[in-house]
Amino acid sequence: MHYFTPQTFTFLSELAANNSREWFEAHKQDYEALVRLPALAFISDMSDEMLAISRHFLAQPKKVGGSLMRVQRDTRFSKIKTPYKTNIGIQFRHEVGKDVHAPGYYLHIAPGECFLGIGLWHPVPDVLFKLREAIVQQPDAWVMARDDAAFRQHFTLEGDSLANAPRGFAKDHPLLADLKRKDFIGMAALDEATITSPALRATVVEQFRQAGPYMRFLCKALGLPF
Repeated sequence: MHYFTPQTFTFLSELAANNSREWFEAHKQDYEALVRLPALAFISDMSDEMLAISRHFLAQPKKVGGSLMRVQRDTRFSKIKTPYKTNIGIQFRHEVGKDVHAPGYYLHIAPGECFLGIGLWHPVPDVLFKLREAIVQQPDAWVMARDDAAFRQHFTLEGDSLANAPRGFAKDHPLLADLKRKDFIGMAALDEATITSPALRATVVEQFRQAGPYMRFLCKALGLPF
């Protein structure tokens, strides 16, 4: 089944070039037809798929407050004051999570930048500490999850890191590079042809499955079911 089309990317490009409330209101029907409705259909069809990957990650096809991230930008604390996001963000969060900082699976769609993401982005300090403690206490399990062949076939570990060893951890620890991580995310690039093809859902499901060992380690480190 096709969800998104080349016209989806055309709309996102035009929104980037005309990022104003007036333009968006005049093209709201295009947003509904090319972005929101296909995204909600994709999320709905992912409901059973996510249950097979892990029944603790939720696919919620709701217009507000579900897996589809809102198009409106929060400009209160941002230097960028344009009112709308120019990408489609879909996140399947852990059932305990309330926001984007919870463990999750993510699909990002934007012209020239499409990718899958998994893991934890900008976790709060106590969560970061738990992850680092788990790496120290279970180094072999961490390395197996991090370097799992199927996982690393598509995903690369990305995100921010500290310049120095985190407080309370040995500066000469053999896994220091991982202990310095401020994000525990894996990213896998997709192309626009995949996003607009009937194989999109199968591709996403397969790559999410391959991230299972990594996600299982993160959840176990945080005392969460996987």
